[in-house]
Amino acid sequence: MTSTQQEIERLAGMTMPQLRETYAELFGETTRSGNWRWLFRRCAWRVQAQAEGGLPERVRRRALEMADDADARVIPPRDAVPAAGGRQQTEPVSLDRDDRLPAPGVTLEREFKGEIHYVKVLPNGFEHKGKFHRSLSAVAYAISGSHWNGYKFFHKALDFAKEAAAND
Repeated sequence: MTSTQQEIERLAGMTMPQLRETYAELFGETTRSGNWRWLFRRCAWRVQAQAEGGLPERVRRRALEMADDADARVIPPRDAVPAAGGRQQTEPVSLDRDDRLPAPGVTLEREFKGEIHYVKVLPNGFEHKGKFHRSLSAVAYAISGSHWNGYKFFHKALDFAKEAAAND
């Protein structure tokens, strides 16, 4: 086994913090990635490139031409300063209710395997058998034990609730 293979085997046994530290040593910058597989592959590539010489100079020049020496970072470093020199003001995100849902306070009824289930629509989620759920899909999972699209699972109850609201 060559030293390059041994080094890659050593990388494969590293924990996430060790791999991040190795990444910083190999690339000269820290990473915030939480993807172990990606970090392992990047570090293994760098170890192999250092041992075997990396890309030929002609390919490297062509890549630089294509990139036009632009910084290709996807995620800025944590200590990056905003362009304006101060804090940037962001706009609040509109959290409009999904129009497929009935108004809060409505109770949905769904029969599943011979048992009738009642689900109360809340302003920020749903209540089923005294437990809070953030989505209809979570309620459907609690009822059925398998993953469902909540709107598909409750489609008849939702249609009935819409009809009842329209008749009021």
